[in-house]
Amino acid sequence: MPPGIKAEVEFDAPDICPIVELSAAAETTIDSVSTNVCPAGCTESVTEFSMDSDGEFEVELTPVFSHGSSDRYRVTHDGSPSCPCEYLGQFGCPVARYVAQDGILSIAFHATDYDQLQAIITELRDQFPEVDIKRFVQSPAGEQAHDSVFVDRSNLTQRQLEILETAYEKGYFDRPRQSNATEIAADLDINPSTFREHLTAAESKILEDFL
Repeated sequence: MPPGIKAEVEFDAPDICPIVELSAAAETTIDSVSTNVCPAGCTESVTEFSMDSDGEFEVELTPVFSHGSSDRYRVTHDGSPSCPCEYLGQFGCPVARYVAQDGILSIAFHATDYDQLQAIITELRDQFPEVDIKRFVQSPAGEQAHDSVFVDRSNLTQRQLEILETAYEKGYFDRPRQSNATEIAADLDINPSTFREHLTAAESKILEDFL
């Protein structure tokens, strides 16, 4: 089986996706997204995303679920592909990572081989000339005694990076711990549940690159 390829691309265009527009309008980062990709012949697709409860939209949206400081929203698209995620769905590729921040959309996906990757990138360039190819990572063909792993810190939001760095500096990861979640949250002027949510999201992204 040929090794797959992970691709990371970026679009500097707020109107490229309704979620990016919502993120820019609310001046917040949206990075917890799941999409029900529309197969051929269907009439609509559904996307869910989470954001901090203190974000405000210019349009009326009602959360479908709330947990701690985070709300979960749902939006519906018509059946025709119009945004990068929907075009990826036409190739059978779900989005592995989605980050909307400051009107910029960053997504990561996996292609099974170079031919599929080339077809997807060609389609994305045709539909979205502003697409910026950030990097390609090919999975190793076999096990190696020593593996070098590249962890891309730009995948973290500024808030996630700040919380991760503060937790490290305060000895949160030491054994025994030098500081607990309540103490670090107080330093960051947030509540402990928000600290844990951001820290978990940051750790998940780092582990995805590492593993």
